[in-house]
Amino acid sequence: MRTRVKVCCISSVAEADLAVSLGADALGLVGAMPSGPGPIADELIAEIAARVPPPVATFLLTAETKAEAIAAHAIKVGASTVQIVSHIDPAEAARLPRLIPHIRRVQVIHVEGEDAL
Repeated sequence: MRTRVKVCCISSVAEADLAVSLGADALGLVGAMPSGPGPIADELIAEIAARVPPPVATFLLTAETKAEAIAAHAIKVGASTVQIVSHIDPAEAARLPRLIPHIRRVQVIHVEGEDAL
């Protein structure tokens, strides 16, 4: 089994190019967040996502919580994967495959207690 590496918080085209040249399997591109380091403008995310060669995946990290907003954000930037960093209602998550069937979806789970499981 091969270990895969995602380099997160890419903040420039130069960083993306370097990560790809060094063998990254995926790049994390952080969209607008309520807090924390690393967000970059959607325009820059789109620029980076457009230039990354397959099979390197581009992960849009989004704080959106509604299916339509998540789908619109992912489509706008052209990422191959959307990583949902906030808890979303299961009904919203169930709608995503219909809205963005061609974009992989990853749900972050913040384990802060037993209820997270």
